Amino acid sequence: MSVGKVTQEMIDSVVNRRSFLTGAGAIGIGAAAATLVGCSNYNSMSSTTTVMASGSTDTATQIFTAALIAEDLAITTYYNALIGGVIKDPNLANGGTAVNVSAGGSVVNVAYLQAALLEEVQHAQLLRTLLGLSPTGSGDVGAGVPATFYYPTGTFDTLTNFVPLLLALETAFVGAYMTAVEEFASMAAGYNGFSSTQANPAMSGSNYTQADLILYAKVAASILGVEAEHRALIRAIPSVTIASPTIGTTNVLPANNVNYESQADLTGLIVGVGGTSTTAAAALTPFLAASSAQSAGFSFTTANAGFSSVITAGVTTSGTIPSAE
Repeated sequence: MSVGKVTQEMIDSVVNRRSFLTGAGAIGIGAAAATLVGCSNYNSMSSTTTVMASGSTDTATQIFTAALIAEDLAITTYYNALIGGVIKDPNLANGGTAVNVSAGGSVVNVAYLQAALLEEVQHAQLLRTLLGLSPTGSGDVGAGVPATFYYPTGTFDTLTNFVPLLLALETAFVGAYMTAVEEFASMAAGYNGFSSTQANPAMSGSNYTQADLILYAKVAASILGVEAEHRALIRAIPSVTIASPTIGTTNVLPANNVNYESQADLTGLIVGVGGTSTTAAAALTPFLAASSAQSAGFSFTTANAGFSSVITAGVTTSGTIPSAE
């Protein structure tokens, strides 16, 4: 059986609702702009993680690892919004809860947050499969995926605090996946210093084929599209008008306001091409250690314990990744 066939089967095996709901273990963190939390002095990875640069360009394993960290942050963010004070906003549960929206609240907006959580979990479980990690998240820390992460104080208290941060995160996620598409394409072509010889972390001693690398560029693009949808839906949650289009200082009108998705100026996921530090790894560092601007950390074990309690039974997601050509 070819490596290409094995990796495609691995992807197919994880992309179904049962697999990611029953194995939705680890809840963590990911990438966003350092200026979000006023901690721009953080410019390197936390010493407690092992996601480190090796060589002059990202490897396939590093791309998958960085993407898993980003997905874990997304999961943490959506989960804590669904249990935090922000869910009581009139634009969400209106004083109710994620699974019991009060009259006058928005079941549609709450269901968006619930579905986004499910989608991010599925993305993370796919990445764990590709990395050869347990779906429970038990091997995450050893692979360089942090277990506890930190947000600006008050992030989950109000919609005014929550929406701008989540919007910045989703914009960064789009940029990260755009970069992953570029890097996988560069690997397949052996372009710009990227090697087409890439180890398969889920199959010791095996390398990816050129077809595998092209497939993963396509997979990254398919996830990018979902993150872009999240960005627009986030912007549609607050009640705004033409005369008053902002929440906090962020203008959210119209909800879909870009001709082209932002690359967030990233030059790599973990290793910046040309030795630059403009990477997803550098962007996520403010969330890896506490500071005076941040609240207590959120651990994935706490989130995992209450995962099912914040999803209304009728909220589902569907679909599979694109197949290889």
